[in-house]
Amino acid sequence: MPRLQLGDWINSGVNWLRDNLSWLFDFISSVVQGMYDGVNTVLSGPEPLLLAGILALLAWWLRGLLPAVLAFLGFALIDSIELWGEAMNTLALVLVAGVITIVFAVPLGIWASRNRAVSAVIRPVLDFMQTMPAFVYLIPGIFFFGLGVVPGVVATVIFSMPPGVRMTELGIRQVDAELVEAADAFGTHPRRTLLRVQLPLALPTIMAGVNQVIMLALSMVVIAGMVGAEGLGSTVFQAISSVDVAMGFEGGIAVVILAMYLDRMTSALNQRVSPLARRALAKEKAKALSGLKVLHWRPATSVAMVGVVVLALVAGGMSMFGGDDEGPKVSANVGKGQSVNIGYINWDEGVASTFLWKELLEQRGFKPKVQSYDVGALYTGMAAGNIDFETDSWLPTTHASYWSKYKSKLENLGSWYGPTSLEVAVPSYVKGVKTLEDLEKKSSTFKKKIVGIEPGAGEMKLMQDKVMPGYGLNKNFSLVKGSTAAMLSQLDRSYAKKEPIAVTLWSPHWAYDKYKLTKLKDPKGAFGKGDHIDSLARKGFSKENPQVAKWIKNFKLDEKQLTSLESAIQDAGKGKEQQGVRAWLKQNPGMANKLAPVPGGADQKGKDAGAAPMIGYFPWDEDIATTYLWKNVLERRGYKPEIKQYDVGSMFTGMSTGQVDVEFDGWLPVAQKQYWDRYKKNLVDVGSWYDKTSLEIAVPSYVKDVKSLADLKGKAGTFGGKIVGIEPGTGEMKLLKGKVLKEYGLDKEYKVSDGSSPAMLAELERSYAKKEPVAVVLWTPHWAYSKYKLTKLADPKKAFGASNQLHTLANKSFPKKFPEFNGWLKKWHMTEKELATLEQSIQDAGKGNEEKGVQKWMDAHPGIVDKMAPVTS
Repeated sequence: MPRLQLGDWINSGVNWLRDNLSWLFDFISSVVQGMYDGVNTVLSGPEPLLLAGILALLAWWLRGLLPAVLAFLGFALIDSIELWGEAMNTLALVLVAGVITIVFAVPLGIWASRNRAVSAVIRPVLDFMQTMPAFVYLIPGIFFFGLGVVPGVVATVIFSMPPGVRMTELGIRQVDAELVEAADAFGTHPRRTLLRVQLPLALPTIMAGVNQVIMLALSMVVIAGMVGAEGLGSTVFQAISSVDVAMGFEGGIAVVILAMYLDRMTSALNQRVSPLARRALAKEKAKALSGLKVLHWRPATSVAMVGVVVLALVAGGMSMFGGDDEGPKVSANVGKGQSVNIGYINWDEGVASTFLWKELLEQRGFKPKVQSYDVGALYTGMAAGNIDFETDSWLPTTHASYWSKYKSKLENLGSWYGPTSLEVAVPSYVKGVKTLEDLEKKSSTFKKKIVGIEPGAGEMKLMQDKVMPGYGLNKNFSLVKGSTAAMLSQLDRSYAKKEPIAVTLWSPHWAYDKYKLTKLKDPKGAFGKGDHIDSLARKGFSKENPQVAKWIKNFKLDEKQLTSLESAIQDAGKGKEQQGVRAWLKQNPGMANKLAPVPGGADQKGKDAGAAPMIGYFPWDEDIATTYLWKNVLERRGYKPEIKQYDVGSMFTGMSTGQVDVEFDGWLPVAQKQYWDRYKKNLVDVGSWYDKTSLEIAVPSYVKDVKSLADLKGKAGTFGGKIVGIEPGTGEMKLLKGKVLKEYGLDKEYKVSDGSSPAMLAELERSYAKKEPVAVVLWTPHWAYSKYKLTKLADPKKAFGASNQLHTLANKSFPKKFPEFNGWLKKWHMTEKELATLEQSIQDAGKGNEEKGVQKWMDAHPGIVDKMAPVTS
């Protein structure tokens, strides 16, 4: 019988849909991505323990006290293993996919229950959807929607829809026919019969279907991690790819906790929405033993709201779970433990710049100590030599009195921001007040007060001594002294109530972004000209600390940099200023080296600094090594690279569509020839960076009389009849199965086991430790040859083909999109020794510490950044 080309027809159909309905898929992608982003923002916003408390309260409301306690402990465990963000990503995926599924499944089930023809048509479609292997749905998902969240959600919707449709249809069909007939006999409209009779009675069955939809959605979104969907799926996939037991168990336990919570909550929800279930629940409570009533009691909505507030307060004060304070990392020990005392005024720009320099100095080997002071105390302490330097002097105007008094005992290290301005501001809803002159006429509107800040601040002195007398405000207004925090709190309260308020402010300040405010003009120039923000130090500081003084003298931030730094610190929260700084430095790669360059090793920004190439990589040692190496190099050049792991098929697909910009592990012209031939019209070969590779089968050297592939024949019993392989989609595996085994007559004697590179290496390690014979798929270069004594089996018939080179492959738009990076890659080359030592350094660092391994290797290869990515003027 001739072969039916069913797969080719489906492939043609998929291609036609992609080419002709791209507008529809783009629309779906936008909607789904928008839904996911919205839900994920809500889930990721609160502090982990706060949200855990709210979820636990929901469990209390639905099931009781004991499930609530267990739910809180479960989510606290997720936070403690630092998978909270991934868990919330997964929960967002489940909720979005579940809602979309239910929106379609329930109406379809209702339609099928009321029309047998529709039911007959839908049934085989549901059978197909439910029995098709879940992985298969990812393939068209990639073609239609690319890589990432959207294909995962769409595949999840398809996979999880059948039980929702089936259970809805079943529930409605099981409603007693006599009840429906009675409703019809009383003249009830069919729609009302459905809404008032059938759906209420069918709710327990429908809710069971909803429960199954949610559970199937959770199982599928984990699988969706294979195509780049965010969340625990990606964690589990990485653990599988690298055979990382710890990562796999932690990711798995997080999935289990989510699954149990969703299962119990959706099951219990039936008791709240179904009249039958509510009556059954009431009977259950009535029968409960008196001593156990507390376990069955469930709070009312008002009590639940009080619980939310209490849990929020408790969660805000707890820090025993999920701490992510990484601590300082010394990247260049310039300071050698020298202490530096930094003072600061508790103003936003002062906090931001101070904690920035605290972090930078710690990275350079100093031991800085920071302390907050009032302005007067700060200048006094600095003049007395108790404070080394500070970064928030507003000169020549605001702090003129302090500078005049102490300048003989201080050093001005220069300005790092300017010009600034001082002003009085009012909310924009206050009409008729545009200048300080207008303010004088409206004293009753503002209850005769202007809310100020710290009494020792230069702006407050200016207000009292010059501004208020200059505009006659001292007659009808009092200047309220307090603190910056108190002023901002009062502004927030008044703004929320739309009450008039006048406050002392300055620019730049994040308040102008948060509120709509009017800066009152100063036509008389009483506040003086705009200031610059200067760094001041005690006398003699520059001589004693020339390197730090040089860094501070060259220190500059523009408005965007300063406000984003302030925002990052605001987001981190009180007491976590340095964590906010670290987050900002991560978002601004290369900034630390720019502000505090190490003598003789300053990193230069590239011409395309700020560009964000998407780099894909396979879970293979040479690709992991080179990807993390280039990530480090690009960040030093001011780029913002993103990296993500894929399998071979997904990589080439994503690269051809432009979702992946570049990858460094193209084995050509042989191993990945099929992928190159298929996608080359949308790709560009940037060039080869490593020569003389080889594909081979290897055996331990203690296995005697096996020196070539021909020697394997007749020895299947020695090796258990198998050759341990790697990922089934790789070119080497296809060559081995399709050509090499047949060429040497081994195809009937041996079976090649599919798996992954880490799994193969784990099997090799176990067998080697026991001195057991094993034959594995390997390639050169590979660190296994230095760790174990192995024999590369000769290939006299050249069945594996010619040697490959390792090429850099990219999307066809890459050279124009990233011209500087493209130029670097064209000239890039690594020797066997360089690659082997880089791989070994990463191996020594351990899983999850690839960046540390790369940094250690780079420290041992000074000048490597300039060699790989030279910056020309």
